[in-house]
Amino acid sequence: MKILFAGIIGRYPYGGVTWCSLMYLLGLRALGHEVLYVEDTGECIYDPDRDQLSIDPSYGTRYIHSALSRFDLGDRWCFVNYDETYYGLTREALAAYCAEADLYINLSGGTWFWRDEYRRIPRKVFVDSDPVFTQLAIAKGVEWYVEFFRGFDHLFTFGANIGTPASDVPTGEFTWHHTWQPVVSALWRATTPPETDRFTTVMTWKTESFSDVDGNKDREFVKFIDLPGRTPSRFQLAVNGPRTLLGEHGWDPVDAMRISRTPWDYRDFIHRSRAEFGIAKHAYVSRRSGWFSDRTECYLASGRPAIVQDTGWTAHLPAGAGLLPFSTVEHAIEGLARLERDYAIHARAATDIADSCFDASRILPPFLKKALE
Repeated sequence: MKILFAGIIGRYPYGGVTWCSLMYLLGLRALGHEVLYVEDTGECIYDPDRDQLSIDPSYGTRYIHSALSRFDLGDRWCFVNYDETYYGLTREALAAYCAEADLYINLSGGTWFWRDEYRRIPRKVFVDSDPVFTQLAIAKGVEWYVEFFRGFDHLFTFGANIGTPASDVPTGEFTWHHTWQPVVSALWRATTPPETDRFTTVMTWKTESFSDVDGNKDREFVKFIDLPGRTPSRFQLAVNGPRTLLGEHGWDPVDAMRISRTPWDYRDFIHRSRAEFGIAKHAYVSRRSGWFSDRTECYLASGRPAIVQDTGWTAHLPAGAGLLPFSTVEHAIEGLARLERDYAIHARAATDIADSCFDASRILPPFLKKALE
């Protein structure tokens, strides 16, 4: 099968975002499918060298090529700049591939409009990595946005409770099928023990996306900001938020942009960690979305246990060994103590959970079956 896959590697050229697309591409290829990566958002890229949005896409296109070339996909991508200039494959080559493609997968808005060549692909699916925000934006009824989603045959979401009685998020006319982010587990196996005793995570304090929804991570984090003073566990946050404030409360913040500059930097940071301590966005928690982090999946696949805030995911995933939920400061303290007491047991369980719940060989076959219905 020939698959056109749209992602946002160039738009947000950082490790975590890159791995999301990479693991789809590599997982699909491992199943025997032909893949081509496209990025056509109509937006300018973010250029970390300049720390700004740039009309020059050269940083993003170099970054895409570098990330894909490592896996023999260096000639399997096309970036369409906001000004309709094409990089990687030509306009004609992309159109020719689309004419023969069987399936179009749009992850996280890798395109935000319909070209004729995309629309003519027989089966078209969207994968929503930002549940709650996406559905609330659709519910506002902006015509172009609603029509965009109507163009897909199936809609998928990382929010396991979206469209069920467990979550009050409105879904309107649309049906959302649940899927998890696939992980290519073999690429995440850590070959050495953790280099630090820190519980870590990589996080965005607050984003400008969906600014009318007050649902960012900062609203949840402040509930736990005094945690380091109440437990002997030690923490390090790769964060783009208020590092002075976080440092004063014992979180040892470091620059998230530096940690995530390449996919390999991002993976190395996770491998150096003892475990993850992760807090979710307020919207995910308050609306009981059932969202589970692709980043946490990478910790688990690396054999690093995780203690992460419950968004409703505990109804769908094993919790207790290797992966521990918390909802309150007291729950977090208890979970940290359990991980510290039996670390080796939790590390082995983490790997087992990644293999059984998130490996691409398990996630992608049922995803494709539904996508092709």
